[in-house]
Amino acid sequence: MTPRTLSPVTTRVATAADAALLASLAGTAFSDSFAADNTPENMALYMAKSFGEEIQREELNDPRHIVFFAEREGEVVGYAMMHDGTAPDSVASANAMEIVRFYAVKRLIGSGIGATLMQRCLDEAVSRGKNTVWLAVWSRNPRAIAFYGRWGFVNVGSQTFVLGHDRQTDDIMARRVGEEV
Repeated sequence: MTPRTLSPVTTRVATAADAALLASLAGTAFSDSFAADNTPENMALYMAKSFGEEIQREELNDPRHIVFFAEREGEVVGYAMMHDGTAPDSVASANAMEIVRFYAVKRLIGSGIGATLMQRCLDEAVSRGKNTVWLAVWSRNPRAIAFYGRWGFVNVGSQTFVLGHDRQTDDIMARRVGEEV
């Protein structure tokens, strides 16, 4: 029996015309990732303020954000959103860029989508002259923490993340880019 060869994953920059697609993908990915570990009330509150076509259109029109879609065989199978803004003090670099969201379609996690998106994010930071990439990840998400660790991210601190009415802890992870690492 021959293992099925997966088609390559490509990336493209999302535009404001992709707002509805991004809203749908983002909402589904967030729900798939976190609904089982949070109350329906808190999920509904967070989802209502974070996901929707107009919300995503505003993000896509904000020049401080860039969104990459991962595609395989014409299907959008994941996305990453980066933000060019001020990093928390624990990142220890004023020349940093954040990965705000990073998701693959649940049924395809582990099929190379994350690697393609991560490389695109790191390349984007370098192309913008950044020396550090950072992100916040739920401290109760060991799979994501392990993935980021394999990409050279290390824990540099923590911050509070509010999901609905629930105050949670995110680990802040960072890594250097743009030089031999």
